[in-house]
Amino acid sequence: MNEMKKLLEVMSQLRDPQTGCPWDLEQDYRSIAPCTIEEAYEVVDAIERGDMDDLCDELGDLLFQVVFYAQIAQEEGRFDFARVAETIAEKLIRRHPHVFDDVDDAQASNHRATWEKIKADERRKKGVAADKQGTLNGVAVTLPALTRAVKLQKRAAHVGFDWPEIGQVLDKVQEELDEVREVLEKNQGDLRMRHEVGDLLQAVSNLARHASIDPERALREANRRFEHRFGLVEAQCVELGVLPQDVNLSTLDAMWLKAKLAE
Repeated sequence: MNEMKKLLEVMSQLRDPQTGCPWDLEQDYRSIAPCTIEEAYEVVDAIERGDMDDLCDELGDLLFQVVFYAQIAQEEGRFDFARVAETIAEKLIRRHPHVFDDVDDAQASNHRATWEKIKADERRKKGVAADKQGTLNGVAVTLPALTRAVKLQKRAAHVGFDWPEIGQVLDKVQEELDEVREVLEKNQGDLRMRHEVGDLLQAVSNLARHASIDPERALREANRRFEHRFGLVEAQCVELGVLPQDVNLSTLDAMWLKAKLAE
């Protein structure tokens, strides 16, 4: 496409050793990695706000990240954008035989299992060591912790390690909460508390998975509600001519309830 060609040309000019942008020329894979994460989150934010104009803009920023990596790799003689595009196209075709190949109805209806089998075959062909081909291997450690917890749980569930009923997951959440309470009551220290709170968060993320809820999205929405409600509390303080830190907790709690009801 002409538009894609234009973007690649712009990227090439930005990295031109003589006439390029000094900032772009200074960058490498590691330095732009945080930008990639930020841009991905901004895409998600635009989607959750329902702002399609902003989504178009943010998708462009995210695409620029891909083009940036490909340009650096091309300069190093490793690969270029065309190879990136070709690789993902081939991967998608390979992982969707129920779309691109002639398969029977049983295979088509069980495409999730086929997907996992194909991915396992890909890891073996890449020469991934046998001890690195376990069920939970390959889940990026840099993912947000709640997201990674769900991905690990899904992997384990594929081999049968999962609670069959959501009620059992709720019981597990309560069990972990009780253990947190026990650590507090016995004053067992920060390390033990961190372990038990981590177990509690993992149990809650598992509950979200069983309820078909993305825990990251749920927490982002909860954060937005908290920000909005606390802003309403501060507005009430302004009306009274006081600062939040000068108001007792019971009054602040009453203001919070009023803000919650107003929503």
